Amino acid sequence: MKIKQLSIFLENRKGRMKKALDVLENGGMNIRALSIADTSDFGILRLIVPEPDKTKKLLEDNSFIVKIGEVIAVRMPDKPGGLGVILGILDENNINLEYLYAFVEEKDEMAIVLLHPENIEAGIRALESDGAKVVSAEEIYGL
Repeated sequence: MKIKQLSIFLENRKGRMKKALDVLENGGMNIRALSIADTSDFGILRLIVPEPDKTKKLLEDNSFIVKIGEVIAVRMPDKPGGLGVILGILDENNINLEYLYAFVEEKDEMAIVLLHPENIEAGIRALESDGAKVVSAEEIYGL
């Protein structure tokens, strides 16, 4: 139930993120989810795309530094406290969360949160054993 995530390292200068997104557009790559974190010198653009390996090669062929990592996708109700339940499961199992980002599925009034705990396998086990709805890579890529 691991989802491949691309992390693209970008210099923190005007137009660099747009250049990466233009490469994806020109290559016909659609983005399912994204997040960006930055410092004064660089940013990390995290992406979920349907074809992560192909997208990584496309970006590298256009002089971007790209790493493939893994996250967990969990479906939860889009209502106050929904995320707290998921984070509570991780806390109760002593699993440290490094970062997360989320998006809403309007059709079902549900949200999907993408989680990156220190230990992916332990995170999956804890979430599944406590009844969280862990989403497959195929389902996320197919959204």
